[in-house]
Amino acid sequence: MSSRITCEVQDEAPVTVVRLAGSLDLGTMRVVHEALSSALAAQPDALVVDLAEVTVRDRLALSVFAATARRAEEWPTVPVVLCSPPPTAARWLSETSTCRVVPVSPDCAEATRMAGANTAPRLRVRLEPVAGACRRAREIVADACTRWNLPEAAGPAALVLSELVGNVVRHAGTPMQVTVTLRRPYLHLAVVDGSQAAARPSGTDLRAEGGRGLLLVRELTQRWGSVPAGQGKAVWAMLPAS
Repeated sequence: MSSRITCEVQDEAPVTVVRLAGSLDLGTMRVVHEALSSALAAQPDALVVDLAEVTVRDRLALSVFAATARRAEEWPTVPVVLCSPPPTAARWLSETSTCRVVPVSPDCAEATRMAGANTAPRLRVRLEPVAGACRRAREIVADACTRWNLPEAAGPAALVLSELVGNVVRHAGTPMQVTVTLRRPYLHLAVVDGSQAAARPSGTDLRAEGGRGLLLVRELTQRWGSVPAGQGKAVWAMLPAS
């Protein structure tokens, strides 16, 4: 980690707080991005970034927070809040697009309350890479959509999550964590496995369990993607929650 900036992570469930100290500029923003990405990989319910001890040397470096918030909206679907920026940083934040993406609070305690209050409903289950995993994935979606009164989303979401889980069973072969989150206007699905290999399309047998391929995922989702997560990866998808 750069000696010009430090990133202290405090897991204060359900909110993770990252306290930055030092100089933020174009040379250190990569260190900050990696630290915030690592904090997100632990899938907290919310992320607060404390800027009280930061000196911003280049206002362009503030874009790292907007980039982090945009990633967090897709996966792991958590709110990101900035807090306690020094006066110069606060002024620059108000003059950039960052404030339109990331809420800024003058107080860390208030930011933690704000982030915790904005957590989204979610179901999270750990599955083994076995034959019944796809069926279990469909059951998880059915349960979530029943709880959240989303009957029209249940069918497409079950197909998508079944394919994501089936991909892990066939190609990664590792235990996985499945998460279903409602953050309107979207239903977010995510599968985190222990393989860093990119998600791959299935074979050509569309009749197989979870064998419809990632083509189906593309057709049924608003967006989907894959990002590194710890020692493995997260494959996520967003569907309209209608």
